[in-house]
Amino acid sequence: MSEWKVICRVDEIPVLGARRVNRPVGVDVAVFRNSSDEVFALLDRCPHKGGPLSQGIVFGTSVACPLHNWSIGLDDGCAKAPDEGCTPRFAVKVSDGVVHLDAQELESHATDLPKPVAGPMRTIEV
Repeated sequence: MSEWKVICRVDEIPVLGARRVNRPVGVDVAVFRNSSDEVFALLDRCPHKGGPLSQGIVFGTSVACPLHNWSIGLDDGCAKAPDEGCTPRFAVKVSDGVVHLDAQELESHATDLPKPVAGPMRTIEV
């Protein structure tokens, strides 16, 4: 059974935007919100060149990498053809307007990859 960690309220994530969840080890996690108020979480690292997905443009259930415009599926973390590769995704639960991520995944999932080079962005400390 999963243990869930409270991250933020849904309304703290901009519509068609993201917030970065800071992790003490490994690459941060990007939490996205689309125009239907669906929430997704991916490793904040494009599978192509490691660009910061949290700074990309959200459309539908995808995000465009800010470095090379690759389209990454928010539901599976995979690049849309003709591009290829996937970035790890994280389990998300939304309850009463509050976003939760799987605590064990936050501590252990994809902690060995280098962090992307990114500019400033609002970060959520966990």
